[in-house]
Amino acid sequence: MRVLIAGVGNVLRGDDGFGVEVLRRLEGQMGGADGVQFFESGIAGIGLVQQLFDNYDALIVLDALDRGAEPGTVFVLEADVAALAAPGGLREPVDLHQADPEGVFRLAAALGVLPRRAWIVGCQAATCDDLGVGLSESVCRAIPAALRRVYDILATLKTATSEAYDPV
Repeated sequence: MRVLIAGVGNVLRGDDGFGVEVLRRLEGQMGGADGVQFFESGIAGIGLVQQLFDNYDALIVLDALDRGAEPGTVFVLEADVAALAAPGGLREPVDLHQADPEGVFRLAAALGVLPRRAWIVGCQAATCDDLGVGLSESVCRAIPAALRRVYDILATLKTATSEAYDPV
């Protein structure tokens, strides 16, 4: 099984760097885990869509979210891949320079490259509008929970050799 883990966000905009920070920690912990590819897409969604042309079985996108929750709340959202891949799934235009994860999913489905399983592991941001490097305290504290959620997803997927990924 081939899994792509993608970190999305701008590290120069505070909490918007959440996805990239979680990606970097995962890559440091997992190293060259068999079947897992790490990809930092920044804010350019088209780069992530292009990466999906390499034929993955699953996709995990890490990103800061705004769902109106308490800052630091971690969400796991699984995409309805079948609905996205249905005829007419791409009804709205997608900004190819700054596509959010939903836009990436819709465009990848329209192009036939969205994996069978796709998730967003996200964190409610405190702020993403101010220039500045570093995460807010509440979002920084959420990183271990986000890491656990990614490991939970990986454990459900199993590799081709039936080995589960275990957290370090």
